[in-house]
Amino acid sequence: MLYDKVRFDECDENAFLETYVSDEIEGFVRRAVLVIPGGAYSSVCASREGEPIAQAFVPYGYNAFVLHYTVNEKTFPSHLIQASKAIKHIRDNAKKYNIDPDNVCVVGFSAGGHLAASVGTMWHKDEVYKEIDMPFGYNKPKGMMLIYPVITGKYYNARSIENLLMKETLSEEDIELTSASDAVSDKTSPAYIIHTSNDEMVDVRHSISMANALAECGVQFEMHVYPDGPHGVALGNEITKCGVDKWCNPSISKWVENAAKWAETL
Repeated sequence: MLYDKVRFDECDENAFLETYVSDEIEGFVRRAVLVIPGGAYSSVCASREGEPIAQAFVPYGYNAFVLHYTVNEKTFPSHLIQASKAIKHIRDNAKKYNIDPDNVCVVGFSAGGHLAASVGTMWHKDEVYKEIDMPFGYNKPKGMMLIYPVITGKYYNARSIENLLMKETLSEEDIELTSASDAVSDKTSPAYIIHTSNDEMVDVRHSISMANALAECGVQFEMHVYPDGPHGVALGNEITKCGVDKWCNPSISKWVENAAKWAETL
């Protein structure tokens, strides 16, 4: 396996990709997944929502790339632009990474779920194409996997959006600008969504609002709302348990396999 740290944004040396690229198997081309850890837009929680996630996708035919994005320095849409540059880098180097450039998905957790949802819904914004020279749609993910995502500033917890905009309070304009559910259109990528109904940090209504918006626009999605589980379950198994028993949940732990099967239908 090729592990590397790649600087993909010449405008920001703090942003980089960790690559998890398997040795080539003759006749087999892998899919790609861009992994976006959470951290409330104040940190990047790669230890639980980065490398373990990347390695979990490898057995399902993926090469994985963990996005380390800039926090506490830049406001929206800088993160959207970084995620778009990351997807461009992956597609530009498809031969090197032995991946199908037409099969690049994103998976995001919590605030990283907001970023994944943003690139899946707002990839076509003029602000992105002013910063990146690429064909229209080149940064659009094939699908977005949203894992207990922050979606909008309308529901508890809005702290991630406040951090994103570097503001202590949000205006209606701020909420509208950054709400991924408000940005859903016929240009939006299909979605796979999981949440728990009693998530104490990110209200399940974030995911429900996204599902409602996708349904209204006729965008394909699959959603699973589990009855019990704390925020941040990650893989839901012993690997990302980290001593917290509630982070280990057998019913949730199959989500990577299920998401990979879902992606095959796209």
